[in-house]
Amino acid sequence: MRLFQKGRKRKSKVMVRTPVITRDQFDALDLDSRLALIQALIPLGLMLVSEELQREVEQLAGERYRRKRGEEKNYRYGSNPGSVKLAGQRVPIDVPRLRGRKGEVALESYQQMSQGGEMDETLFRRVLYGISCRNYESAAEAIPGAIGLSKTTVSDRFIESSSKYLKELQERDLKPLDIVAIFLDGKTFADDEIVVALGVTLQGDKVFLGFVETDTENEKVLSEFLRSLLSRGLQIERGVLVVLDGAKGLRAAALKVFKKRCVVQRCQWHKRENVVSYLAKTEQASFRKRLQRAYDRPTYQECKKQLSKLHKELEERNQSAAGSLREGFEETLTLHRLGVFALLGRSFKTTNCLESVNSQAEQLCHRVDYWKNSNQKQRWLAAALLDIEPRLYKVQGYKHLPRLREAIMKELNLQTINYADAA
Repeated sequence: MRLFQKGRKRKSKVMVRTPVITRDQFDALDLDSRLALIQALIPLGLMLVSEELQREVEQLAGERYRRKRGEEKNYRYGSNPGSVKLAGQRVPIDVPRLRGRKGEVALESYQQMSQGGEMDETLFRRVLYGISCRNYESAAEAIPGAIGLSKTTVSDRFIESSSKYLKELQERDLKPLDIVAIFLDGKTFADDEIVVALGVTLQGDKVFLGFVETDTENEKVLSEFLRSLLSRGLQIERGVLVVLDGAKGLRAAALKVFKKRCVVQRCQWHKRENVVSYLAKTEQASFRKRLQRAYDRPTYQECKKQLSKLHKELEERNQSAAGSLREGFEETLTLHRLGVFALLGRSFKTTNCLESVNSQAEQLCHRVDYWKNSNQKQRWLAAALLDIEPRLYKVQGYKHLPRLREAIMKELNLQTINYADAA
């Protein structure tokens, strides 16, 4: 047994040069070898990089071994070790040197190919989709001698990229968006509550408006969050439908900030589940189906009539369940009252539209084992949401959204718009 151990030496990496082939060498290869290089891409990429550098050298210093006429302002001066970015990794390469009358002459093509200022989408998406920073070097595409694949480097580059996504989401200009509906819902994220706002445009597109780290019952913070959306240009002059669950803080904040420019649709799924939760387990399945059938009635009168019958029955069977059904009763029937439930009920009667997004975000973020701070949580969530957004489908029944807009404006006594004349 060793009583004394020397300090661990820092692991050193030798920068191995990736062989760069020439165009003549590539053309001389047989078909199988050429196809193998094409599939690898990296040798071809280095070949083209080398050709581009040599092309600029010839423009600045003339052809090699050509008799000088005294007109050349620059001359070759050997080479220096450098690196370029290929396939999301930095690869070492020899960079030709030029000198002129005033000293070293920089190659513009090399400066552009070696720049690392732009966001590295390849690395960012690999980490976002599940490759940990610790395992990135062994899991990423193998390039002999690649630089910048250590855990720390990958982590720093991901932090830089995700910070840009967070800033983009927080500062997104909302003025160009014609928002007709907003979903508000809380998401449990790493033991914290984050409220996400998802907007639906008049064309049916889903757009993330922002999020705030707070509880759904915190009216003060939620009010500030909604005001920030207005300050970023959110247009509600023609009214907006706000879809939310039974959280009192969310509802109070929406009515306080949007005032007489919004109508609230309470999530029917949450209301149904809240009501049946007061009943015995043997009765829950039956009443769940009956409540669902009642809410699925196409008109306001039919729906209200069926729900009123269930309410009377619940008053005799379970007062708590009856009270739960009575609370916020009219706001669960907003789409019915507006006369658009048959057209748009599937999309707007519940908060499922946003909860589905939250589930997708969870699939991307659950791989993180340890959350260090709030900034990390918000960076990951912003990156996940903006990654998901382009793949979101339009809401079902989006062609009827102008009718929803007209019904909202009529409900709020706002000036109506004739969309046929506007077109």
